[in-house]
Amino acid sequence: MPTPTEAQAREAIVRAMRALDAKGLNRGTSGNVSMRWEDGLLVTPSGVTPEALTADSIVRLSMDGTADPGALKPSSEWRMHAGLLARRPDVRAVVHCHARHATILACAGKPIPAVHYMVGVGGGSGVPIAPYEPFGSDDLARVVAETLEGRFACLMANHGLIAVAPSLGRAMAIAEEIEEQAAVYWGTLAIGGPNLLSEAQMTDILERFGTYGQKR
Repeated sequence: MPTPTEAQAREAIVRAMRALDAKGLNRGTSGNVSMRWEDGLLVTPSGVTPEALTADSIVRLSMDGTADPGALKPSSEWRMHAGLLARRPDVRAVVHCHARHATILACAGKPIPAVHYMVGVGGGSGVPIAPYEPFGSDDLARVVAETLEGRFACLMANHGLIAVAPSLGRAMAIAEEIEEQAAVYWGTLAIGGPNLLSEAQMTDILERFGTYGQKR
């Protein structure tokens, strides 16, 4: 797959934020998206609604948070994005959103168990919850990176959902699927609880996922 130009990467981030809003995975100025770029990253700015975003709004940062002169203020969660990209060489994109059902579960302290085989898109037999830390903090960046070790998605306690992947399109797809699994689990809780898949069944699923679909 050809490497995008910086202009194309910026446009892709704008489209991703608008898609999150259109799909109901995010609202207003919440959530943020980033892509690895050269030795740093491109990340959404703080407090700008999706409809007001432009390619020029996207902020180019070094991993220590230094922005280009004249750039907008980056997302308050830039530390989380930079930390994940620095820790995970397999990751090139990070999507964080406040999808409704994922956020309900995150606020209830309920990780998503093996309610359906598609929870496996998150890289495990369930979707864990990173412990609560204040938004924008170094502590939040740390606990999210620890919880995502070897995985592609997790919930964030009393906060929302985060997904990572080798491409922005894949990270978006993971975020959307995990929100669907959150909705399925939430629904089963209303009618007596889920019939969970076993660890052996999920191990088989994860092996199958190793050769299923596109990996970019």
